[in-house]
Amino acid sequence: MKKYLLICSLLLVSLAFISARGADRNSAELSAEIETFFASFLSNRAQCYNFSENYLTPFDGRSPELRIDDIAGKQAMVWEAWRRANQNFEEEGLIPTASITEANVGHWLLPENLEPDATMNFFWGSKGEKPENGFSLFLYLHGSGPRDREWENGLRFAQAFQDAPSIYFVPQIPNIGQWYRWYQQSKQFAWERLLRLAMLGGEIDPNRIYFFGISEGGYGSQRLASFYADYLAGAGPMAAGEPMRNAPPENVRNIAFSLLTGENDRGFGRNILTQYARDVFGRLAEQYPGDFVHRIELIPERGHHIDVRVMTPWLKQHVRNPHPKRVSWENFPMHGRYRKGFHNLVVNERSNPDESSRTFYNMIIDGNTISLTVDLVTYETTEVHASGVEMKFARTFIPATEGRVTIYLCSNLVDLSRPVTLTVNGQPAFNGQVTPELRHIVNSTAIFFDPERLFPAAIEVDLKNLSR
Repeated sequence: MKKYLLICSLLLVSLAFISARGADRNSAELSAEIETFFASFLSNRAQCYNFSENYLTPFDGRSPELRIDDIAGKQAMVWEAWRRANQNFEEEGLIPTASITEANVGHWLLPENLEPDATMNFFWGSKGEKPENGFSLFLYLHGSGPRDREWENGLRFAQAFQDAPSIYFVPQIPNIGQWYRWYQQSKQFAWERLLRLAMLGGEIDPNRIYFFGISEGGYGSQRLASFYADYLAGAGPMAAGEPMRNAPPENVRNIAFSLLTGENDRGFGRNILTQYARDVFGRLAEQYPGDFVHRIELIPERGHHIDVRVMTPWLKQHVRNPHPKRVSWENFPMHGRYRKGFHNLVVNERSNPDESSRTFYNMIIDGNTISLTVDLVTYETTEVHASGVEMKFARTFIPATEGRVTIYLCSNLVDLSRPVTLTVNGQPAFNGQVTPELRHIVNSTAIFFDPERLFPAAIEVDLKNLSR
């Protein structure tokens, strides 16, 4: 009998060992499959220089359902596969980090058909000791004077500003004339590379990223703030002032936003536009308490030159919330290009057929109840400055009746163990349990390349089905 029990015990141990080896092998195979998917995605996206919205073929491979207690392990596996794919991807990366006082210079060649003969030079350097969660990252955009002088000024600012510990990316505009704009698609290519690589490296705190700039860099950082708000903790344009159509204010609902302009800075109506922004942000902050942290000021007795030293200490007080439960997003085309996703929303098919209108999403999560409105918004110009700049607009909203959007979810947004209720434009769209799946983690990683947004669950909405 003892001999029989011994044989059974040895057999069970052997089976357990074989099973574990099989599980390890299957896990390794799955990880390799995901890495291959990411490698293909990176290659396709790099070659898609017109930034088509359809650059992502979703991962639908072996995508098992997940138990809630399996999610964290699968997120770690997917992020590691993403890290390896990026590590093996041939591209111009960030240069090794050294002190900003050493003025280390890197160079990125931008895609030829986005901007001809465009090499973006940049300073990259740190100040202070690296915190446990990583450095704060500041992107500084210079003004429109002579390129070399403006770039050198940016380096001096980066060295002098009181915001350590921090890392600075200080780019030089590649070309002048019509290409002297920070929001163009060629520069979007650079910003998204910067964000992707910064998120990967381990040196940057992904919840402490800030964009700011002065004059032309102020215009650029205001547009970029509205376009990339879901990556940012804060943004600080200075000596600028964009018309609201170019930088919809609702998009910066969950970040800290500062706009500082001299009260006598009358060029292109900058002081007037700054006042208009202050009025709009004041109303939004009153309507949505706590959601629109802002500091918008007209600096007394100043023209186009203001004290820029006050910006980064204010910005650095603020930390990103990567999972806000109240999201407003006007998906506007910046230099003809739309974002694929924003916060936890991903567009599978836009509701607006062309640039004559835009799609506006508003999402509110209360417990496990999600309310999403999807509208078409159109603009009518109501005021034009003497310089020809369109200053004020009236917006019209009508409910969208077509378009497809995915709402990604995680345990910071809803309780994944309980049923979720979703209404879209007031109509029931989903009521039940959401199923965590590996494919959602993989696809959200490819779309957002953000370690804080590896979403395990999703609800897909087709507005045509709701309107029937």
